[in-house]
Amino acid sequence: MELSDLEKVRYEKINALKGMGIEPYPTRANPTHSAMEAIRAFEAAEANANGASQPVEPVTLAGRLRSMRVMGKITFAHIEDGSGRVQLFMRVNDLGEDGMKLFADYFDLGDFIEATGEMFRTRTGEATLKVTDYRLLAKALSPLPAAKDEVVDGQVVRHATLTDPEVRYRQRYADLAVNPEVRQIFRTRAAVVRAIREFLDEREFLEVETPILQPIYGGAAAKPFVTHHNQLKQDLYLRISFELYLKRLLVGGYERVYEIGRDFRNEGVSFKHNPEFTQLEFYCAYADYQKVMKLTEDMIGQVCDRVLGSRLVEFNGHTIDFSGPWQRLDLRQSLIDVVGIDIDQYLTGESLEAAIRAKGINVKPGTPRGKLIDGLLGDFIEPTLIQPTFLYDYPRDISPLAKNRPNDPGTVERFEGFVGGMELCNAFTELNDPLEQEARFTEMGRAYGAEDEERHPMDEDYLKAMSYGMPPNGGFGMGIDRLVMLLTDRRTIREVLLFPHLRESGEE
Repeated sequence: MELSDLEKVRYEKINALKGMGIEPYPTRANPTHSAMEAIRAFEAAEANANGASQPVEPVTLAGRLRSMRVMGKITFAHIEDGSGRVQLFMRVNDLGEDGMKLFADYFDLGDFIEATGEMFRTRTGEATLKVTDYRLLAKALSPLPAAKDEVVDGQVVRHATLTDPEVRYRQRYADLAVNPEVRQIFRTRAAVVRAIREFLDEREFLEVETPILQPIYGGAAAKPFVTHHNQLKQDLYLRISFELYLKRLLVGGYERVYEIGRDFRNEGVSFKHNPEFTQLEFYCAYADYQKVMKLTEDMIGQVCDRVLGSRLVEFNGHTIDFSGPWQRLDLRQSLIDVVGIDIDQYLTGESLEAAIRAKGINVKPGTPRGKLIDGLLGDFIEPTLIQPTFLYDYPRDISPLAKNRPNDPGTVERFEGFVGGMELCNAFTELNDPLEQEARFTEMGRAYGAEDEERHPMDEDYLKAMSYGMPPNGGFGMGIDRLVMLLTDRRTIREVLLFPHLRESGEE
């Protein structure tokens, strides 16, 4: 390792400690309480004593050293663990001259330490550990970016020096260590996932796991990552969706199934796209897209209740209201209202392309009809949908797995949910006719080029499963990352991924 000047100083301290017989990285740690447990236990003892003095049980705490104030014969410090911070009070009467000097000369901010003593309250009123013994648990060779606290209108405001997004994402460990608000994002994320599971489990959905490596990718319109299995001598794909495997389980007799896991799509990155992301999908026998709309409203509302305690959410300067039924808009009518094009009047890609160009909108020549419609939706309608909205009834061209509306062969029962100007979820009344499904796969194979992301490959095994009989069902998919963005008021997906994918350092 190439060390900086500061790191060289700490390296020398490590060697000096070893020379004194002190192990800088001991094998065992023995805390008896977390910081908050120790403070709560002390406060409870205070309350029970009603002001009378009584013996205080000793405690041992462990955490990262966050502050040090050496004042001759006494020293104040703070350590932080996963529960919070606690103040340490050290004095020469308890630790001796050597103990005080060791701490002052060889311990640094960022080190992990263990301290034993009794809790008491200082004259300023802070619950504090009076240290009778301490030891090093892990020496920090590199100093963390320092944060400075400032009192503004009686409130402590923290100014973190680690604010550059590129550095924060590349060194998330340092970002988490110095920015407590970032740690809170991922606590919220965990609570969101837990609340979703609780909602579905309460409604008798079964959580399952399906293959990540798949011989045929499917269930979404995306380009997959390809890998190779040496022993089997075959190419495999990282899944882009769980859909086709989850629906196989409906054939097998499970009526309500869901999975929360990683999907992988070899597509561009943006404020709302990462090559790997966390997805929720569920499938419910005997439901249609209308019932799934209601399930979606109830689920997101319950998640807000359990995670935030409110269905009013601040996002990107807007107050998003999840308390009532979501707005419902017909896709065709929305395109008429916003773009001035009735897609039912243009049934081929060529005619729709001409109509779009007549509106002064540039499109790539030869783009399939479904892709043109999807482009209009993404460019002109999606950014306007701030409050929770279901956009429903999509063209069959871009929905190969959804069931037709009765007596309307060009339209399928599909909705997408939009919040905050971005897509949040996608759902169908699922197609369960194997002959129609085979015809759809064949039709898309003709309409789209082999490398087109919208093209859905033929999956003979899935068709075989359907041929045994699949119950009518409604299916749903949602990006967990985008939901967390909404609930934590973050404008980019990188803020809610612990380790987002980045370009190589220095690459333009």
